[in-house]
Amino acid sequence: MKINKLKGFTLIELLIVMVILGLLASLVAPQMFSKVESSRRGTAAAQMNMLSTSLDAYRLDMGRYPDSLESLVSSSEGGWDGPYLPRDVPLDPWKHPYIYRFPGQVHDYDLMSYGADGKEGGEGENADISYR
Repeated sequence: MKINKLKGFTLIELLIVMVILGLLASLVAPQMFSKVESSRRGTAAAQMNMLSTSLDAYRLDMGRYPDSLESLVSSSEGGWDGPYLPRDVPLDPWKHPYIYRFPGQVHDYDLMSYGADGKEGGEGENADISYR
C-alpha cells in the first residue's frame, strides 16, 4: 500500500509571507495615496478650465458673465444660446460645489475650489485651488 504525503506550506511559512506583504504594502500605500490627492487637484484644475471656457462663451453671447454657474445650463434670458455645459455643473473632486463670484475680487470673476475640507484656507489637501 502506498501512502501519499501531501506537501504544503507550514504555518510559519505563511506567516512570513504575510509579514513581507504587509511591509511592502506599508511602503507602497503612502506613495499611492499621495498620487490620488495630486490627481484630484489636477481634476479640479481641468474642470475649472472647462467652466472658464463655458463662462467666456456665455459672455460672448450675453455681453456679461452670468450671476451663477447654473445659468450655464439653463436660463430664460433673451439672447441665451446655451446650454454652455453638456451636463449639470460638476462638483469638485471632493463633492463640494465650485465657488463662483461675479464680479470677482481680482479678475472679472472668481472661480475656485476650497479643497478637501470644503472650507476657505487650509494647507495640503485642504488648500484652496483658484482658477487663474
